[in-house]
Amino acid sequence: MFTFRKGGVHPPENKITASGKIIAVELPREVTMAMSQHIGAPAMCIVKKGDHVERGDMVGKAGGFVSANVFTPISGTVVKVDKTKNAYGMPVDSVTIAASDEDHASDMEERFGQSRTRGEIDTLSAEEIINIIGDAGIVGLGGAAFPTRVKLTPPPGKHADILVINGAECEPFLTNDHALMLARPDELLEGVRLLMRGADVEKAVIGIESNKRDAIDLLRTRLDSDESIKVEALKVKYPQGGEKQLIKALTGREVPAGGLPVDAGAIVQNVATAYAVYEAVYLGKPLIDRVVTVTGPSVTAPGNYLVPIGMRMSDLVDLAGGVPADTGKVILGGPMMGRTAVSLDCPATKGTSAILMLPESQSSRRTVQPCIRCAGCVAACPIGLEPYRLGLLSAQSRWDMVEASGVMNCLECGCCSFSCPSSRPLLDYIRLGKSTVGGMIRARSAKK
Repeated sequence: MFTFRKGGVHPPENKITASGKIIAVELPREVTMAMSQHIGAPAMCIVKKGDHVERGDMVGKAGGFVSANVFTPISGTVVKVDKTKNAYGMPVDSVTIAASDEDHASDMEERFGQSRTRGEIDTLSAEEIINIIGDAGIVGLGGAAFPTRVKLTPPPGKHADILVINGAECEPFLTNDHALMLARPDELLEGVRLLMRGADVEKAVIGIESNKRDAIDLLRTRLDSDESIKVEALKVKYPQGGEKQLIKALTGREVPAGGLPVDAGAIVQNVATAYAVYEAVYLGKPLIDRVVTVTGPSVTAPGNYLVPIGMRMSDLVDLAGGVPADTGKVILGGPMMGRTAVSLDCPATKGTSAILMLPESQSSRRTVQPCIRCAGCVAACPIGLEPYRLGLLSAQSRWDMVEASGVMNCLECGCCSFSCPSSRPLLDYIRLGKSTVGGMIRARSAKK
């Protein structure tokens, strides 16, 4: 099976919801649409209090090249345009929309059907496909929420020759991509073909970890005689879904330090992103919902929920049985790269892939012990860094040395902290160092 060679770990999989079908959530009566739910500049609000909007209408326009449009998943009236706090306690510009009984009833009718004929779709140019993707506000749905249009528009002089589709889903507990591959294989593959055309490449490879054999076999069957797309089984190894690791595993190519996937001739997209592209091009549907895994060892109704973006997370958790009494930490995303939420009284965003509720017994920090110089963190690092050194230098605020030691190449995958027998908070210090050095680099650039 395919895999990357350097580092990596194998945490317990805990795929509690692996066999669960996608559960469609009823449209809420109120949503809050954050203008900052993607990497890049916030969207600019284009509505005002009192405006009436229809399901699928734009409420936020991309604020720059690296930005994304925002759309409402419900019809209703704009009742608030103000700052609200996101799941991490940070204030963000937002639009709150409330549906009347009439609005709610009208939304029960399906509004998105085949909007383009097959002939129209076949004649779309690469530029037209990219424009449709950008207009629909599609971002990477693997967690990073990087605008898809930007990925398909590489810098001048750079060109990819292969599209890599990430179906690895290597994070423990997460199964939203797995569920989508099983539920929408044909549509997903059509999205892959559209991404190929947008990227102007003639071949694509879909990488799926071997613990999802049913998805591998299903997609291979649906491809039939299409030899332009391959589905490859990946070794179960974290972080198999990292862009650099995935490219190395599936193509043998190395993304240079500080470089982008296109520097290795590849463009990487998530399987859920491919499905969103299908919906945008075929159905004229902007990105207004996504599949979210709600899970945890004590959750009474864990599952993969199709969630309207902007729905309150606390309401979604209630559908899964509520927050268990023994919960010690709520994480958005997986346990390795996810971040702890300070509140669920906030909306789901485009980047919300999972809500993980861990019991106190699995989420409390162990007592930090002195480093025993075992080099386990070095062996586990998939980039080949020295995490113990980066952590120590960051703790001492020696930022120039932190930068010189390659902190900006860190994936923040957490392999170092996971493998440390002394329970040292390596990733915490490395994130601090990466954030500080990143600010230094931006300041230097501004002076030039």
